[in-house]
Amino acid sequence: MAGTALVTGGHGFAGSWLVKALLEDGGRVRVLDRPGPRLTDIGTPRRSGLELHGILDEVEVVEVDIRDGAAVSAAAKGSDAVFHLAAQTTVENARKAPRESFEVNVLGTLNVLEACREHGVGTVVVASSDKVYGRNEELPYREGFPLRAVHTYEASKAAADVIARSYWHSHAIPVAVTRFANLYGGGDLNFSRLVPEAVSAALDGRRAVIRSDGTPQRDFLYAEDAARAYLAVADALESGLARGEAFNAGAGRPHSVAEVLALIAELTETGLHAEIRGRGVPEGEIDCQYVDSAKLRDLTRWRPQVELREGLVRTIEWYREHPRLRAPAPRDSALAH
Repeated sequence: MAGTALVTGGHGFAGSWLVKALLEDGGRVRVLDRPGPRLTDIGTPRRSGLELHGILDEVEVVEVDIRDGAAVSAAAKGSDAVFHLAAQTTVENARKAPRESFEVNVLGTLNVLEACREHGVGTVVVASSDKVYGRNEELPYREGFPLRAVHTYEASKAAADVIARSYWHSHAIPVAVTRFANLYGGGDLNFSRLVPEAVSAALDGRRAVIRSDGTPQRDFLYAEDAARAYLAVADALESGLARGEAFNAGAGRPHSVAEVLALIAELTETGLHAEIRGRGVPEGEIDCQYVDSAKLRDLTRWRPQVELREGLVRTIEWYREHPRLRAPAPRDSALAH
């Protein structure tokens, strides 16, 4: 992608993979970084994903709180494209701190959109989530389904999703939203997520702690495939397509928590065992989710290149090579499923 791309949340897991892809495409990248220390979900210092990829020195970093509209506007000036990934992304944290979650996910998105309107940004991609579909009984999720969000996290993302798409219909801002499946891959330091916690547990010879009974099912998308999907949506916008639209991206089939744990145990050859701390589906979670990516595939020819087994092989290798960045034994229930 030519020109300058602004990436909010660029230090994060998904954002850093996207920044890497943008740089490899020859673009210039500006990253918004929230002021203050970056912490993991257990309160320890979080390494920048850009640092882990070795690309921190290749981007311009601007410290901005996404809730500060004036500061976001100043940072967006001169951008040819904006990828808005900054968010409060953890279901449990959203349940505990709803005000902050709505401020970050809804007000933050509104601030980014207003900045894009003010400066006439030509390509705007807003990261939504498959969680916005809520309790739809029909599977897989398709973009035309109603958004039936119930709990705080999914409600905050659904509100931001609707607001973002309204900016094309009301203000002619060339924006599209992405609703991706659960992302995984090397460099994910959010150990409330299943894959980084389970891989860390397997490699360190301890039990992986889960809050469910292992039956919840999710669609898993490798981080590099997700980065390519963001670029595919941006390219469609640049071509005059996709405006005001939503796009799913996923692997196209669900895997249970127990299935993922068993696969990690097989690939690490460790005999990984789980410590079950829950019954059924945890509060605020959905028992089964996966998405239909046909709309994005038909428009852009994007499709996932890395299936789950290969993606886990690559992910395990990354954590094997970074032992100091693996999750410590959790003090309480750690996983999101």
